[in-house]
Amino acid sequence: MIGLYPVFVMKLLCFALFACAFNLLLGFTGLLSFGHAAFFGSAAYVTGWFVKSQNWTPEMAVLAGAVAAGLIGLVVGLVAIRRQGIYFAMITLAIAQMVYFVCLQASFTGGEDGLQGVPRGQLLGLFSLESDTAMYYFVVAVFVLCFLFIARIVNSPFGQVLKMIRENEPRAISLGYQVDRYKLLAFMLSAALAGLAGSLKTLVMGFATLSDVHWSMSGEVILMTLLGGVGTFFGPVFGAGVVISLQNLLADKVGSWVTVIIGAIFVICVLAFRKGVVGELQAFMERRRNAALKAKPAN
Repeated sequence: MIGLYPVFVMKLLCFALFACAFNLLLGFTGLLSFGHAAFFGSAAYVTGWFVKSQNWTPEMAVLAGAVAAGLIGLVVGLVAIRRQGIYFAMITLAIAQMVYFVCLQASFTGGEDGLQGVPRGQLLGLFSLESDTAMYYFVVAVFVLCFLFIARIVNSPFGQVLKMIRENEPRAISLGYQVDRYKLLAFMLSAALAGLAGSLKTLVMGFATLSDVHWSMSGEVILMTLLGGVGTFFGPVFGAGVVISLQNLLADKVGSWVTVIIGAIFVICVLAFRKGVVGELQAFMERRRNAALKAKPAN
């Protein structure tokens, strides 16, 4: 109705979910991962293999991809949370590169060719998702549910502890919280949601390739989150929309230069909008609200 192709919107929603999952870890827990492509890509391969080779229904294959990503997140988290800062980030990057090598060498992934021609199948074995319209509503439903789930996590007592760990981890430890357990659970949730995004992307596009698990994919999701605003709910969605839109509009016009253009936009954003676009808008509205309250005469 608004002149956008359903496949484009579905791809945007998949990457928006990926960015929201990453933001749960970075924005609300304070953990910077350089290896989130491992969860996105591995789930993409698992879902593609189950649908294409094992004839699983799409909802079961998507669930299997999310579970696989969550289990990989458990393994990575058990190793990574023992360190902090740049050491944590580099451990996630190193393990992600190991996952990339496995995907390159494993027989079921198709190697450099990837998994091609992945069918969308029938939802619950009853409703065909082959049409773009049916697949669109399925992706929208999953995205909305996951977005609400993330919002519920952040606003729960568990989410408040995550924010406290982000702001002052020694303080959280002094209050008796098992910080490592909270970090590990947050890491697993973020990994599973990132895997869910990768699974949906495979069904939408019909393929899973090495680019899904490459380290550059981790860089893209970091860019999306920072561009929109770390620690905001709608920031990652906005950032994903900007990046995917630019790639879609400019890829056939400027070729590989689209990466340079996106990089320049990112530099400008970092210099002018330190909190991201959505973060700066929220800060501006908060300043106006506080100024209005101060200017309001006392009764």
